[in-house]
Amino acid sequence: MKFPPIKEQIDLLSRGTEDFVSPEDLERKLTEAIKNNKPLRVKLGADPSRPDLHIGHAVVLRKLRQFQDLGHQAILIIGDFTASIGDPTGRNKTRPSISLEEAREYGKSYLEQASVVLDQDRLELVHNSDWLNAMNFSEIIQLAAQVTIAQMLERDDFSKRYKGGTPISVHEFLYPLAQAQDSVHLRSDVELGGTDQLFNLLMGRELQKKVGQDPQIIMTVPLLEGTDGVEKMSKSYDNYIGFSDSPAEMFGKILSIPDEMIIKYLTLTTNLSIDKIKEIQIKMVAGENPRDFKRLLGRELVKVYYDEAAGDAAQEAFDKLFIKKDIPDEMPELTLAADGETLLSALDQSGMFASKGEIRRLIKQNAISIDGVKSSDEFYLFDQAGEFVVKAGKRKFLRVICS
Repeated sequence: MKFPPIKEQIDLLSRGTEDFVSPEDLERKLTEAIKNNKPLRVKLGADPSRPDLHIGHAVVLRKLRQFQDLGHQAILIIGDFTASIGDPTGRNKTRPSISLEEAREYGKSYLEQASVVLDQDRLELVHNSDWLNAMNFSEIIQLAAQVTIAQMLERDDFSKRYKGGTPISVHEFLYPLAQAQDSVHLRSDVELGGTDQLFNLLMGRELQKKVGQDPQIIMTVPLLEGTDGVEKMSKSYDNYIGFSDSPAEMFGKILSIPDEMIIKYLTLTTNLSIDKIKEIQIKMVAGENPRDFKRLLGRELVKVYYDEAAGDAAQEAFDKLFIKKDIPDEMPELTLAADGETLLSALDQSGMFASKGEIRRLIKQNAISIDGVKSSDEFYLFDQAGEFVVKAGKRKFLRVICS
């Protein structure tokens, strides 16, 4: 196997990485991999407690795919045993556990969906119940003896629960140890995870050191906020973009994200080059219309899960349905200075409405759209240079020109 140059590998792998323990160790391991013509073993664990994946899950899956593309060995752990414990990460109470059988069934669905991102031909798939479920009680005691309660309470969610008097079950302390034992068993060189998994991943390094293994590199990726730009992407918040969404659905949902999320989404969910993303960031700071970059983001995202033709078709279909449809060639125009005029103020200045109260009612009724995207915020700011078509109700149109 011929590996790319080390700098090229590190540049790619560093993209979108939050915690990196450590770049120097990764460079050393990559050097050894090239010298010995032996790929790194890169581990990603997934507790399949939910069977439906979205592009928030894809952030870390795409990082694993990058290792695959560079010639390294990807290991996907279906955490059927750890799922039966229940990951306490980010929880303010004990997480309900699921059975091994349920976890295995969810795991089948997880792998099927993850295959949209990963190369199955270069993937080692394992279930951690194969080794964790085989441990006897004496071995579990020996494992638990590797860490202290004080070390466990360094973990933020455990610490908060302890100080707040919220019960912590003893088995929850075993979760990070079980995940760490996965790293020991598989002799992993690198472990990937979300930023919320940092404590668990570092525990793997500690156990590897204790048994004389070269400790794994830790690489975490950010948790992706959903289309609301506030909460972590989740089906329960209805702010997700699913793997199974159609190109049109993906494109339409992207147009609803807040402007400040554009760069993060471009970096974590698309294959657009970092140089191009930096160029876009400079243009946005200079005042260019974010709407155009959302369209670019929508196309690039669709390309990842479908192809370029699907991305172009999704934009064309969206524009035809939501932007060009029923928009008259001529309409009233309102010229504003691009210094932060609100939607309510702009519509009031247009003279098209009897009062601000009428405008507020339309906004509350979700009857106002800006360039085809519904707006329910009367304080929406026209603070970017460009032209915007505002539709109020079914028949009123206003072209807002910001200069």
